[in-house]
Amino acid sequence: MQTPSSRLETRAVHAGMAGVRESGSHVPVIDFSTTNPLGDVDSGGSSYEGLATGHDLADGASAVYQRLWQPGVARFETALADLEGSEGAVAFASGMAALAATLIAAASAGTPHIVAVRPLYGGTDHVLASGLLGTDVTWTDVDGIAGALRPDTGLVIVESPANPTLELVDLRRVADAAGTVPLLVDNTFATPVLQRPIEHGATLVLHSATKYLGGHGDVMGGVIAADAAWVSRLRQVRALTGGLLHPMAAYLLHRGLRTLPLRVRAQQQTAMELAIRLGAHPAVARVRYPGLPGQDPAGLVGTQLEGPGSIIAIELAGGYDAAARFTEGCRLVTHAVSLGGVDSLVQHPASLTHRPVAGDAKPDAGVVRLSIGLEHVDDLTDDLMAALDLAALETGVEGGECERADAAAASAAGS
Repeated sequence: MQTPSSRLETRAVHAGMAGVRESGSHVPVIDFSTTNPLGDVDSGGSSYEGLATGHDLADGASAVYQRLWQPGVARFETALADLEGSEGAVAFASGMAALAATLIAAASAGTPHIVAVRPLYGGTDHVLASGLLGTDVTWTDVDGIAGALRPDTGLVIVESPANPTLELVDLRRVADAAGTVPLLVDNTFATPVLQRPIEHGATLVLHSATKYLGGHGDVMGGVIAADAAWVSRLRQVRALTGGLLHPMAAYLLHRGLRTLPLRVRAQQQTAMELAIRLGAHPAVARVRYPGLPGQDPAGLVGTQLEGPGSIIAIELAGGYDAAARFTEGCRLVTHAVSLGGVDSLVQHPASLTHRPVAGDAKPDAGVVRLSIGLEHVDDLTDDLMAALDLAALETGVEGGECERADAAAASAAGS
């Protein structure tokens, strides 16, 4: 159920906070209890059975054991479902645990076949390609989805904007092609601030909550927003397999949601300016960013997406050597995996997150991914341009101040 205000900023602050003020507290209390005192034997037993089979306290059960239900986790789930506009949500120890639970649920229901559209996050690609969880994947593009469906297809999986090169997928078109097969959308890059896939036909929405939802690089978690039937199935998988979110992580993630709209929009504003500036450097062959002209041919930004986000992929003219020199040359921007935090990060996807991906689907060796944080745009520009100057040494291009000025003037003249 959504909070009274329809405005996202207000809902982000107040979602999942029901009963906190009435309890005499201003913020939720963190309950670390691993077990709960029970009443009589019969009610304790029925509560255990109910929670272990996918129900929750709203169905009349009582708290029994942290693996089955935890109040702080439930608050975070309620808040995230509110922002995504779903009937419920189920939180896990990581984004991969959330994805794994969804694949297990599909396979155990006799529908182990997955139709997936690349590019996807490298970990998602890897687990699907491995078949480790009993699933069988067919890789296709959006045009091939309908033809790839089989009687045992349990899920269609897409990511938009896609990791790491930011391709956009028309979710309504995908949902129409999937028909009655549930559509899972990885919404990690966009967050519910910029995109709410359920409004466009998705059945399940996946987040690596470690990223923007937490927002500070200090908590790990994953969450699936979905309808009531899927929520029940995923709760059962979580209860039986133990991929639960820790109470402290739940508290931090719920707290992160309260500033999510402000962070996402501020980071996006900086990214939009940086995408233009980076494209003016002679060492850059291409900037991939949905907010740039020509990079959103379907017009999804402003319709499906409320903005292009704050991830930028840049392709270095000098290939791998230039990409490595650039990545290692950043000083303010940290060379590290992950994204979505208050500080900016840079990584080389082909060598890290997408290393296990099949060669024909792996990102180009010259591509570097930037996650833009909350630093001042001019400070980020100085750091990134200095690193690009180093990368220019690998291309034979003089990347100094004069060349950057000439390139920027040419870019402005052509825009």
